[in-house]
Amino acid sequence: MMMYQPKDAFYRKAKREGYRSRAAYKLLELNRRFQLIKPGDRVVDLGAAPGGWLQVAAQLTGPKGMVLGADIQPIAPFHEPNIVVLQGDVTAAECAEKIIELLGSSADCVLSDVSPRLTGIHDADISRSVELARSAHSVACRLLKPGGNFLVKTFVGEELGAFFLELKQNFLSVHRTRPEATRKGSSEIYLCARGFRGANFPASRAV
Repeated sequence: MMMYQPKDAFYRKAKREGYRSRAAYKLLELNRRFQLIKPGDRVVDLGAAPGGWLQVAAQLTGPKGMVLGADIQPIAPFHEPNIVVLQGDVTAAECAEKIIELLGSSADCVLSDVSPRLTGIHDADISRSVELARSAHSVACRLLKPGGNFLVKTFVGEELGAFFLELKQNFLSVHRTRPEATRKGSSEIYLCARGFRGANFPASRAV
């Protein structure tokens, strides 16, 4: 069994380069590969604490873009003027309504790096992870403009195949991937969904 290393090379690199979490390098890599975020975009990060992805997204959108991060945990303020934070349960309808209000328009990209509170019970942890990913997908379908992109983390398991097909109903392309910064031994996987078909597309109503 591989030993968990909380302070690995990516952790140390994040500290040196001023990112709040090592997960920043996952988003940097995935954006290079899939062009999820571009300058001027409006981006929503669900489950954003402590804010590593917010920092990356703010760099990618630039001063003409906007990045809104929401989490049930408080997020320390940022100096970047294009980052807005909101404390709330991202799976709750009222949180989505507040995001829409703050954003002022539809989103170009929705991100979700949410993980469940792990119990150590393999099947239960995977089931909860997919449940959270489905909640994020439902919120993304409310927030995204047609053609928008969605990036979500979940765990490898039997339920993943069904969720993958659900994404394919609402997006033109979906890719499964593991960025380099994924911890060794982790079963997490990222789904990159590009080209949202639109909120009025029939498949999205059942999400």
